[in-house]
Amino acid sequence: MAQVKVFGLRSELQDIRQELSETIHSCVVDALGFPSEKRFHRFFPLDREDFLFPPDRSDRYTIIEISMFEGRSQESKGTLIRMLYERIGRDIGIPAQDLEITLFESPMQNWGIRGMVGDELNLTYRVDV
Repeated sequence: MAQVKVFGLRSELQDIRQELSETIHSCVVDALGFPSEKRFHRFFPLDREDFLFPPDRSDRYTIIEISMFEGRSQESKGTLIRMLYERIGRDIGIPAQDLEITLFESPMQNWGIRGMVGDELNLTYRVDV
C-alpha cells in the first residue's frame, strides 16, 4: 500500500497534476513492483500565503510525501527516490532543487483498509522488495 501526497503552489500544480501523477506512479510501479491499478494520489494546491519556503526555491517547489507499508529494502527506497528526481526533472521540468521527497513507513497493522486491519489483507503484490 502507498498513499501519495503532493504539495505545491496552486498556480503551478493545476496544469501539471495529471502528468505528475503519471510520472510518480510509474516510479512507484517500477521501483517497488507496485500493481499499476493501485494509484492513491492526493494533491494539495496551496495559495502563496499558505506555502512558505526558502528564497532559494522557485515557484515550482514541490513536496512529495509517500506513506507505505514498512518492509521495502533500503535499496528499493533509494531507487524510488532517485527515479522520482530523474523522471520528474525530465518529464515535468521540476529541478532537483525544487523537489523534496519523504517516505513514511508504518507497520501494516497500523493501516485500516476496506474494513480490515492492514496485516489481515491478502495482498496481490510483495512488500519485501
